[in-house]
Amino acid sequence: MKNIITLGIESSCDETSVAVVRNGREVLSNIINSQIPVHKQFGGVVPEIASRNHVEAISEVTKQAIEEAKIQYGDIDVVSCTYGPGLVGALLVGVSYAKALSFALNKPLVGVNHIHGHIAANYITHKELKPPFLCLVISGAHTHLVHIKTYTEFEILGRTKDDAIGEAYDKVARTIGLEYPGGPKIDKMAKEGEANINLPHTYFDNLDFSFSGIKTAVLNLNHKNPDVNKKDLCASFEKVTTDMLLNNTKKAIKKLNISKLALAGGVSANSYIREKFLQLEMLEKIKVYYPELSLCTDNAAMIAAAGYYNYKAGKLSDLTLNAIPNLKIN
Repeated sequence: MKNIITLGIESSCDETSVAVVRNGREVLSNIINSQIPVHKQFGGVVPEIASRNHVEAISEVTKQAIEEAKIQYGDIDVVSCTYGPGLVGALLVGVSYAKALSFALNKPLVGVNHIHGHIAANYITHKELKPPFLCLVISGAHTHLVHIKTYTEFEILGRTKDDAIGEAYDKVARTIGLEYPGGPKIDKMAKEGEANINLPHTYFDNLDFSFSGIKTAVLNLNHKNPDVNKKDLCASFEKVTTDMLLNNTKKAIKKLNISKLALAGGVSANSYIREKFLQLEMLEKIKVYYPELSLCTDNAAMIAAAGYYNYKAGKLSDLTLNAIPNLKIN
């Protein structure tokens, strides 16, 4: 069987990334140009600045990815790119570059849903993983429980009704004076605290989530008592949000009667969440999969992996492909 070389492009937010992946699972290169130092001074991503930085970086990042993979442009079989969801200006940079590259090389173009990419990161880390399985997608913009039926068929079982978990982490971090990005800072500070502060849990009869209540409770508590122990507050916030994730995930496992669970998205790098889901693995007698840490945050290797499976399923795009900032998972 001929090897399929997929070039992936990711530019949905503040990372300009280009990767080369063989057969959807073997990473030959994965170059990431992060804009965190640029946006840190603003306390979050500034869309216009992000777009300009993507324009400046994408050609050089692509060149580095090709060189590190030790291939020529002519060796590329498929060009894939994120076309949503994300910041529209940032997405357009990657989509436009991918379309130009596809046209110039006369190679198939495949648009990739950014969230499908996060899910596919698990295929790179775990070569043995195949659908069907349950996936908990936790990131700055998404909190979803998804039934992965095939490589390209997805059913949403539950989702957040308001804030995504990563958004809640970033807002809480900003409130208590931690720098952007806030999630890793809360994770680190929580290790030094005790989960001894009573914070509200939100549960529904279905598999949906809500993180607005606990976020607001932390913000109000910090406002009323600026001297509150920030380490304990982080530990308490982390415990309650993780409990909410675990509660719905256990219900979804029972509903599907499934034996495989994957985590995906930037928040899946959180050490406390990983620890608690490994305990769930033993309690529920299921296998839990995580992407390696470098593949949890935005990167093009995951886009190339998802693009490969879209290509194999005949899900191709053409030169009318456009950015869709609010693209849904299914």
